[in-house]
Amino acid sequence: MPQAVGAPLPLREIPVRPSRMIHFFDPSNEKMVGKLDRLIPTVDVLLGNLEDAVAEDRKLDARHGFIRVAQEHEFREGQLWTRVNSLDSPWLLDDLVEIVQSVGGKVDVVMVPKVEGPWDIHYVDRLLAQLEAKAGVRRPILVHAILETAQGVSNVEAIATSSPRMQGLSLGPADLAASRRMKTTRVGGGHPGYLVRNDPDSSDPNASRVTAQQDLWHYTLARMVDACSANGILPYYGPFGDIRDTVACEDQFRNAFLLGCVGAWSLHPVQIDIAKKVFSPSVDEVKWAMRVVRAMKGAGAVMIDGKMQDQATLKQCQVVVELARMLAQQDSELRDAYGLDAAEQTQTAKETQGGLP
Repeated sequence: MPQAVGAPLPLREIPVRPSRMIHFFDPSNEKMVGKLDRLIPTVDVLLGNLEDAVAEDRKLDARHGFIRVAQEHEFREGQLWTRVNSLDSPWLLDDLVEIVQSVGGKVDVVMVPKVEGPWDIHYVDRLLAQLEAKAGVRRPILVHAILETAQGVSNVEAIATSSPRMQGLSLGPADLAASRRMKTTRVGGGHPGYLVRNDPDSSDPNASRVTAQQDLWHYTLARMVDACSANGILPYYGPFGDIRDTVACEDQFRNAFLLGCVGAWSLHPVQIDIAKKVFSPSVDEVKWAMRVVRAMKGAGAVMIDGKMQDQATLKQCQVVVELARMLAQQDSELRDAYGLDAAEQTQTAKETQGGLP
């Protein structure tokens, strides 16, 4: 049942749509807003940021700017999200009230920062339902939580199950680092001081020893992915702060993709194509996966190019093929690269049912 009389019925299953990049923009920045006509067709998700990176004296401008963007643009295949201010701020209530009343029918997801536990989502859930009912919104606005406090991470499983509105979770490394008292000033990525070192050479104890830089966020990201996957919602990497280091950004996004994330935040247009590339499975991988799916039809196990394939590897391949099919429906270049025409997509969909949550 809805959380308010007249609100839309909750979803029984979160829709899975392309969201390889959640692209942030500042709605109070007129120069940035002026570029949206060209930008919107290139992104899966456009997010109007009202929270961090928006100065206090620009909060109202950002909120009103987001409402104008929603009113003046069509998003067709893409999605429109907003990150509202934190629940302990003086702006959150008016963010939700004004946005839902003005453009609630066009907003797909509200991103909530600094979520500490399910109680935060319960508050937003009930408030959104009341506002939807009052504004006559006919589809529920979904909620996305950012993990950026130690308490939020400790409650991640409860947050993931806190509401039928829960669309997904993102890693928020900067605030989380501060909450944990971590000794890093980087936003995402590895750290040269967080490393492992080879054992000393017993024949030459003073010889230099190889080191490997480690990922500060692997534990948190893996736990978040498990919480999302176990409950049918979607995990995202979050921001990579060094805009100039596109190589490390691509590495970090790829690690997240391999671990199970469906997308990441893009903070600058240069990161859009990186996310699009990384969170789309490669052509070779898709063609291999399609080959396995076809060979395994009705079989218990088969050998392909000297590699044993069984029901477990079939499930792995179904995930890849179903993702490729979904992306190909929206991206003609990928459709051609994957070799998925309309008939192929229909057949592939039948063969890979159950590949994605």
